[in-house]
Amino acid sequence: MTDRAAEPATVQKTANTPGTIRARWGWVDAAIWTERMLTALENGVQGSKWYSLMDKVASRTTLEGAWEQVQAHQGAAGVDHVTVEVFEQHLEENLDKLTDGLRAGRYRPQGIRRVWIPKPGSREQRPLGVPTVRDRVVQTALVKVLEPIFERDFAEHSYGFRPKRGCKDALRRVDELLKQGYQWIVDADLKSYFDTIPHGKGDGKGGVEDSRWSGAGGGRELSASQGDGDGGRMDPGTGNAARGGPESPAFQLISRSAGSCDGGGGT
Repeated sequence: MTDRAAEPATVQKTANTPGTIRARWGWVDAAIWTERMLTALENGVQGSKWYSLMDKVASRTTLEGAWEQVQAHQGAAGVDHVTVEVFEQHLEENLDKLTDGLRAGRYRPQGIRRVWIPKPGSREQRPLGVPTVRDRVVQTALVKVLEPIFERDFAEHSYGFRPKRGCKDALRRVDELLKQGYQWIVDADLKSYFDTIPHGKGDGKGGVEDSRWSGAGGGRELSASQGDGDGGRMDPGTGNAARGGPESPAFQLISRSAGSCDGGGGT
C-alpha cells in the first residue's frame, strides 16, 4: 500500500508556465501587453479596475501600430477632409501632436461625417459615421489597449466582433448543439440597438479609470464616434453611437457586456 503522504505533489496541468499565458493571448499587441500585464489580466487586478492606461495609449509605439492599421484599411476622409494620404505626408508631426495631446489631456475627438449606406435586404439605409483619420488612429490605439481587459469577461458563446472568432465558429457550435439533440433556433434582432446603446458608466463594477480620460472631454475618447453625423457633438449619455469608427464594434460589446468604462475606419 502506497503512503500518499510521501508522494510528491503533482503540478497542475493548467499551471501558467512561461509562455502559456502569452500563447492564450497571442492576438494582443506584445509591445503593449507585457507578460506581467497578461498575468494580472488573468488573475484579476485589485478593485477590478485598471489605472494609468493612457500612457499605453499615448505611447509612440502604440500610435505607430495603430496608424499602420488605419493606413492598411484606408477609408474616406472625415469632416476635416484630411485623407490617409495627406495625413501620411506629415506623419511624424501628426503622431507627435497626438502623443503630446493624449499625455497632457488636451486631445479632443473631432466631429463625425455622416454617410448613409444601403441596408441589405431592406429599403432602409444604414447610418455610418466616418471619424477623421487622426481620430481613427486614437480609436485604434484605444482598442489595442482596452480590448483584452473586457474580452476576458465576454460569454463563451459570443462570437461577433471578437478577436479570433467569427461566424464559422458560431456555425460549428450550432452544429455541435444539433448533434446533441437541440432542435430550436431563435433568431432575434433589436431594431436600432447599435444606435441607441446608453453610454453611462454602468453599475461601477470593474472597468478602467484614468483622470486624463475624464479630463479630456468627459470620456468622449471612448465614444469618439458619437456625433450628429454632420460634424456636431452629442451628449455622451444620450447620443447615438454611429457605426464606422474602428473602435465601434469593440466598444458596443463593452457597453452592453461590461457596463463600465470611465474616461475616454471609415467607409
